[in-house]
Amino acid sequence: MSDAPGPDPLQACADLLARGDPDRLAAAMARPVAERRLMLPLYAFNLEVARAPWVTQEAMIAEMRLQWWRDVLEEIAQGKEARAHEVAAPLAGVVTPQAVPVLDRLVEARRWEIYRDPFEDKDAFDAYLVATAGGLPAALCTMTGADVARSAISDWAWSTGLARLFMAIPGLEAGGRRPLLDGRPAAVQALAREGLGRLSGAQGLPAIARADGWLTRPVLKMAAQDPARVANGALGISPIQRNWRLMRLSWGML
Repeated sequence: MSDAPGPDPLQACADLLARGDPDRLAAAMARPVAERRLMLPLYAFNLEVARAPWVTQEAMIAEMRLQWWRDVLEEIAQGKEARAHEVAAPLAGVVTPQAVPVLDRLVEARRWEIYRDPFEDKDAFDAYLVATAGGLPAALCTMTGADVARSAISDWAWSTGLARLFMAIPGLEAGGRRPLLDGRPAAVQALAREGLGRLSGAQGLPAIARADGWLTRPVLKMAAQDPARVANGALGISPIQRNWRLMRLSWGML
């Protein structure tokens, strides 16, 4: 029998992120190792959930993939043995039962991406942003015992969710989705300005909870200044800006 150690579950999560979500991987690597041990499984879980609606054309199969993750979360809440899966196992090792509800809402919100129906109204749009972008910071606050107002998490999530939605719009539209209630430049600009305004209300979040939104402010600023960049898929920042913002994140000054 070999005494060689098995594969590092955190490395497996990092490898997944390197291929599918390098921005969140960069955020995790900018934080201390102790925080990274919480962030990497959560970020990998988020990646698996986010891509579930896109790996198949069959709505039923996509629904089953999302339900699989909801079952994983339910088992975590019940204290059951972790599933032998490269993300589910490390996720079960860090997520507390108290953090499960917000992660479950994150999974449920991704069902919108399976289909091609537009959002019913502004309330549905807002709920999608808060659920999809708020699950990670809310879970991390719960897991670390941070006492943060729910409104602060919601404001941060809405702004961060909007920035990520803006960055994803070309791909969403190519896939037949209608991600915005009003895609005219003036409406996009108004949303970006609203997002920037909401960031000011997101006070008190610890750096670990704000980390995956390290691109939020520059992306929203670009969209507010030139809303055509959203449709054109031109919301990236320069390598110098990326390094500077990641350095600020490492200092907890994002």
